Amino acid sequence: MRIYDIIKKKRDSQELTKAEIDFFVEKYSKGEIPDYQASALLMAIYLNKMNKQETVYLTEAMMKSGDVIDLSDIEGIKVDKHSTGGVGDKTTIALAPLVAACGAPVAKMSGRGLGHTGGTLDKLEAIPGFSIEMEAKKFIDSVNEHKIAVCGQTASIAVADKKMYALRDVTATVDNISLIAASIMCKKLASGANAILLDVKTGDGAFMKTLDDSFELAKAMVDIGCGMNRETIGMITDMDEPLGFAVGNSLEVIEAIETLKGNGPKDFVMLCETLGAYMLVLAKVAKNFDEGIEKIRDAISSGKALEKLKVFIENQGGDKNIVDDYSLLPTASKIVEIKSPKSGYISKIEAEEVGVSAMILGAGRETKEDILDLSAGIILTKKVGDYVNEGDILAHMHLNKEEKLQQAKERFIAAYKIVDEKVEPKKLVYGVVTKDEIKKF
Repeated sequence: MRIYDIIKKKRDSQELTKAEIDFFVEKYSKGEIPDYQASALLMAIYLNKMNKQETVYLTEAMMKSGDVIDLSDIEGIKVDKHSTGGVGDKTTIALAPLVAACGAPVAKMSGRGLGHTGGTLDKLEAIPGFSIEMEAKKFIDSVNEHKIAVCGQTASIAVADKKMYALRDVTATVDNISLIAASIMCKKLASGANAILLDVKTGDGAFMKTLDDSFELAKAMVDIGCGMNRETIGMITDMDEPLGFAVGNSLEVIEAIETLKGNGPKDFVMLCETLGAYMLVLAKVAKNFDEGIEKIRDAISSGKALEKLKVFIENQGGDKNIVDDYSLLPTASKIVEIKSPKSGYISKIEAEEVGVSAMILGAGRETKEDILDLSAGIILTKKVGDYVNEGDILAHMHLNKEEKLQQAKERFIAAYKIVDEKVEPKKLVYGVVTKDEIKKF
């Protein structure tokens, strides 16, 4: 078998076999196929696409290029959640203890952020002492005993994906549904969960900007998961404005805690309830979505979810006292009011621009070498649909680097579109994708 023939075949829009895809992934991972031939094949895939079966084969080959975690020693159906990311997306911090409090085992491997704000691990590390490094035995024992553990992905998971993504990033071959879906799912499948819930964001602050693309990506990932015998559900949720009010690592931790105390922002609470209900259905802890919602709401109102969060934090070396004393979290030295330049109704908040503003303050990374300021960020006070008068406070910026304030402030104010006519907020959930159907709401 020759890589030349595989490139030629895909160049001519023919279907690749499992053996051909396995050959490419294995040889490229080992450095036996040079970058120039790998990039030629990736460009052929980008232009001529892959069908459903090819995408499953590619995902499986990438998954097997590194360690595949065995979670069979954990009792019950292990359910994982993956978000395609966005601005203010602190969902795992509230959702994992919420679902665990309902009896579903959550064994989650998460990543760091590159871009607008930190990833889940960065946010958790805002908690003093919290460790995302865990030996396999402690990880498994933690889930069996407490129903919850979150750790960092090891460098040995999906080795081919890291190498291929770096090449795609510099050869303009990132934006292909099959390649995106395979990249996400190979890591999720290698992480060992029995069932996967996918939160596919759509809109300005999301990777997929349009609804059609978001549904297409969700369908591709659900097909992969189900094609590899993992029950998988995809949800399409809004990221046209930031999620909740808090953007920035320690600020998002506080908002997640407030949500478990029953004081969360309406959109974030609804998202946690909806995702949580589907996770309970996947874990067979709830018979249907309605029962799942009921269990999730009870876990908040009874205080069980908040107690589970404390256990989770303490078990991973963190200071559980932060739940009742936010001053123990990283705190910015300066808080600045950002005021509205005009009166009217907020018709749009460009989530990506808000994320970039937070990044300028230090809440995100422009390069992987950047060190996060875990205290920096933005707390919004107004959302789409709200009326503001000129001079009303739109947000508070939390910062330590005053020299960055003006640049961040200009980007932030430009993100707000204020009009004379009243507008309605967008819906939060646009649809659900299962192996059998696509439901659009």
